[in-house]
Amino acid sequence: MVAKVVVKLGGGLITDKSSIKTPRLDIIDSICDEISNLVSSGNSVIIVHGAGSYGHLLAKKWSLSQGLRKDFSQQQREAVQIVRSDMRELSSLVSKSLRDRGLETITFPPSEWAKNTGDSFEGDVSMFDSFHGNVVPITFGDIVNVDGAAEFGILSGDDLMARISIEIPSVTHCVFLLGDADGMMDKPPHLEGSKLIKLWKSGEFVETEHNTEQDVTGGIELKAERASLISKKVEEVWFINGNCPERLSELLTDGTTIGTKIVG
Repeated sequence: MVAKVVVKLGGGLITDKSSIKTPRLDIIDSICDEISNLVSSGNSVIIVHGAGSYGHLLAKKWSLSQGLRKDFSQQQREAVQIVRSDMRELSSLVSKSLRDRGLETITFPPSEWAKNTGDSFEGDVSMFDSFHGNVVPITFGDIVNVDGAAEFGILSGDDLMARISIEIPSVTHCVFLLGDADGMMDKPPHLEGSKLIKLWKSGEFVETEHNTEQDVTGGIELKAERASLISKKVEEVWFINGNCPERLSELLTDGTTIGTKIVG
């Protein structure tokens, strides 16, 4: 079966989230090697990536997720422009790695086509269904304009994943590549004895931990919520360790791999 796969490259996977603008180029290249393999096998791929240290740290410093604040509005507006530029820079690294492997890319910064935040943001995602074969469309979490006095807000890559996966009828697989675990764990992955949950559905309890110092968009909880929404429309929704990107091909070939399948 030829698949259409929407892949989320987590910001904590492709960057060091603790150090501003620190890409993990080796990880980006290994993932792009695997995406090249998928495309050469006849599959289509759409990429969404997170911000990591190219967005979260500055957004946290200037409270950009809260919208405009009168006490430091000028600094916030300047920070918005910096983050938007930095996100394009990070996206260009992903794009370059794909082009180095013979693929064509086209990038859609959400600040140019989307408005408002959450999974009901305004913006037509049907354009991502216009590219096939050797062309890989890319988008990413970004700071977008919003209605009202807030002026701007953060549109998460997880919300983009939900809209793209649900609204494009040809999507067969939706895969979230994580940076610190094989999938969803029964408790935070750094804790001794944490175990992989092979099947998960909304409502099942998982002990999670959200690093609010580095993440301004909701962490694993938001991913789980959006993945659950997607699973009502797309049968194959997975959390997979992005440090082992070969599991993408294994999933498409064998129908399963090491990871967590999200079931509706």
